[in-house]
Amino acid sequence: MIILYAAFLNNELVTAREEAVKESTNPKQFVRRHYFCPHCKREVQLIVKKKTAYFKHLPQVINMAGEKDEHAQSKELLKDALQAAKFDAQTEVSLANGRLRADVLASPKLAFEVQCAPLNKSEFMHRHLLYQQIGIKDIWIVGKRHFLQHYLKKTQLIFFRENELWNNYYLEVNPYQRSLRLKYNVKLEPLTDMLHFQIASFSLDSIGLEKLWYFKPRLKKYQIDSSVQKNYLKMQLAHKSIKGLQIGAKLYQKQMTVDELPQWVFSQVRSVNSADNATTYFTLSEGAF
Repeated sequence: MIILYAAFLNNELVTAREEAVKESTNPKQFVRRHYFCPHCKREVQLIVKKKTAYFKHLPQVINMAGEKDEHAQSKELLKDALQAAKFDAQTEVSLANGRLRADVLASPKLAFEVQCAPLNKSEFMHRHLLYQQIGIKDIWIVGKRHFLQHYLKKTQLIFFRENELWNNYYLEVNPYQRSLRLKYNVKLEPLTDMLHFQIASFSLDSIGLEKLWYFKPRLKKYQIDSSVQKNYLKMQLAHKSIKGLQIGAKLYQKQMTVDELPQWVFSQVRSVNSADNATTYFTLSEGAF
């Protein structure tokens, strides 16, 4: 077991002896505090014995415990950052007559949800709609389980947001590095589920939050190899995948081959919430008649 004699509390380094004295002086008012290791940034626990005091790491036995630790640290760090930015932020605030509990309520009109555990669409919509009903904007930040990689997962779609500066964007938190990561200008390839995006990282403190708030990037125009997309579609048709069968049926109805599809079907990136370009082409064609 690694013994620590100092740890972070609200972004300030405190010693175990100092905290032990505070606890012994007024034990009834000494509520449980969240301390974090200066090295790995994981949560640690204050241990007070007769002749000594120290911090020890909380056990991480299974993934669920790890997610709980990740969630707890993320909430505390976000709350501290918001408070340093002059918000009256609080964690675990009961709202909507007890039907909703905000991870971090920054103001009467703004809340943050930190999602580290699995979440299905129906539960997300339930919470999101409750926020809308009580007039609070909900911003969702995801933990490691939901980090965006090279290919899109359907379970990630609920966490995307869009604005004019960032297009489709996605927010991630890493409490152990004390950082927020913005993945923006997120696009899907024309026919595959491969993602293209830009990344910007910000410190999880008041300075980082301000930089994120005013972040105005230059958006890239992604270059797509249309031959790769065309070969992918031909492979789907040959293997008779679900996508291949659906598009194959449309091609048969139109008496078309893959090579006769418009160039944009293979070269134009698309929104994360849109159908593949071949399906979109046939939908547009049917709507024209």
